[in-house]
Amino acid sequence: MRNTVRNALAALLLATAGSTAAEAAALCFRGVNLAGAEYGEGIGTYGKDYIYPSEKTVAYFAAKGMDTIRLPFKWERLQPQLGARLDGAELQRLKEAVALIRRHGMRIVLDPHNYAYYGGQQIGSREVPSFAFAEFWARLAVEFSAEKDVVFGLMNEPHDIAASVWLAAANEAIRSIRAVGANNLVLVPGTAWTGAHSWAADRPGGANATVMLGIEDPADNYAYEFHQYLDSDYSGTHTACDNAQNAAAALTQVTEWLKANGRRGFLGEFGAAANSQCLGGLKKMLDVVSADGDVWLGWTYWAAGDWWPADEPMNVQPTADGDRAQLHVLTKAIRASGGTAACTDG
Repeated sequence: MRNTVRNALAALLLATAGSTAAEAAALCFRGVNLAGAEYGEGIGTYGKDYIYPSEKTVAYFAAKGMDTIRLPFKWERLQPQLGARLDGAELQRLKEAVALIRRHGMRIVLDPHNYAYYGGQQIGSREVPSFAFAEFWARLAVEFSAEKDVVFGLMNEPHDIAASVWLAAANEAIRSIRAVGANNLVLVPGTAWTGAHSWAADRPGGANATVMLGIEDPADNYAYEFHQYLDSDYSGTHTACDNAQNAAAALTQVTEWLKANGRRGFLGEFGAAANSQCLGGLKKMLDVVSADGDVWLGWTYWAAGDWWPADEPMNVQPTADGDRAQLHVLTKAIRASGGTAACTDG
């Protein structure tokens, strides 16, 4: 069945290869990351060390035409002990945040923002075996299995882990999600910070572009997640966008990889400062994604949030003076991309 679906998608991609941006399929996701629940060291205290999005912030971005919130949180807070039940109070806070976002007509991407680590130990290690990661996802998936507007982002930016090791952990997590009856869309990152620019780069354990083709999903309802920044080292930590051209080119190369392999992609993080070089780069990246909605599900900008520092260059949380410059680029892309596709119906 999976091969049949893949072949049909590949045929569809070939048939629409000559489409213009205006003719491309509508995107599923046009939104923003709302930082806050992943803040702080250790478990911490809610309201002091970390926070979930406020209604004012969610309503602001919904009013701007955004239809998706990527919601970062910490695995350790939700499951303070590996293999144990999820913490009831933290789970309730997460559910309330999901309900708040839903009330404003937006989809939710759940994002364990842990970089493939738990308590400082890497997934696949003796301390955090891959089955513990799978067990966590089984528990979380049960809580949201009937909610098609909730998307499961397996993990934020795995790094310093071989792609082959990460593939095994991702597949085990996906099996556990499906085993509990959850058919939600799953977003699968690669390793090496899941950068689009390094997707095909060979490294110990193999290149993401080769190894991650081994993803197995019994429900065949997944997409690959990519992150891409525009600065000199693609880290998103500099105000100059020296790699703006290369960042757009990286997304074009990933687009070709998705088409060639009959896969789908999602741009989960990208962001830049509010200078002309960066704003032009953001537009080019959004143009690449919007032009190929048949393989790209959409994007969520990094970032905003009630506690996101006002002087953070990539911040799009509104100021007393109104919208930030990057938001004008994002909202223009939303208007140009038309309606929203129903890609979360698994």
